[in-house]
Formats: sequence, C-alpha cells, structure tokens
Amino acid sequence: VQLQASGGGLVQAGGSLRLSCVASGRTFSHYGMGWFRQAPGKERVFVAAITWSGGSTGYADSVKGRFTISRDNAKDTVYLQMNALEPEDTAVYYCAARFGGGPNKWPYEYEYWGQGTQVTVSS
Repeated sequence: VQLQASGGGLVQAGGSLRLSCVASGRTFSHYGMGWFRQAPGKERVFVAAITWSGGSTGYADSVKGRFTISRDNAKDTVYLQMNALEPEDTAVYYCAARFGGGPNKWPYEYEYWGQGTQVTVSS
C-alpha cells in the first residue's frame, strides 16, 4: 500500500485543519488506518485510528473531542479533522495502514506509512 498524506499547514491556535491520506496499490477497505504524529525531538505517537469498515475508532486522550478520524472507502481515503488546534499539536502527521484488526495505537503494528505532512499551530 502506498500512502500519500496532505492537508497540513500553518494555522493559529483555535483553528482547524483537515488532513487527507490517499491509499493506492492494495484493496484499501481491507486495512485499518491510523494517524500518528511526531514533534521535533520526540517519539512518534498515536493520534487516532479507524477500522477497515469505519465502524470503530480510537483516539489519544490528548485529542479526544477535538479530532475526528473518518474514511471513504470509495475514494481510498482516510481523513483527520482537527478542530480547536493548540500549539502542542504542532508536529509532522503520518498516516499508516495495517491489515485487518481493530483500532490500534502501536506504531509497530502498522505495515505501511505515508511520508508525513507538517502541521504548525501558532499561539
């Protein structure tokens, strides 16, 4: 699976962004999807995940109530709607795919990764 993330940018605190990740190469609907982020000098951490059907999702505590993950299997795309952004959300955001299974927060469980998109939130 090849993954192409987009939608990052510079936004003021309190603003919104929507990230997209388009998949190609395999049957998208067979894969659970996740979003992770990595701030400078820090480890890559879980943000949100969604099952292959979209029927179940999971979120990091730090983004619950502000971020929403969704997917459109007809468009081979997963989204991350980010609202009420905070400077602490500044990071490179990565999408990732894993075959089957439920929402998963562990990076090592994911087989495929996109190239990342930069999100910068100014105070």
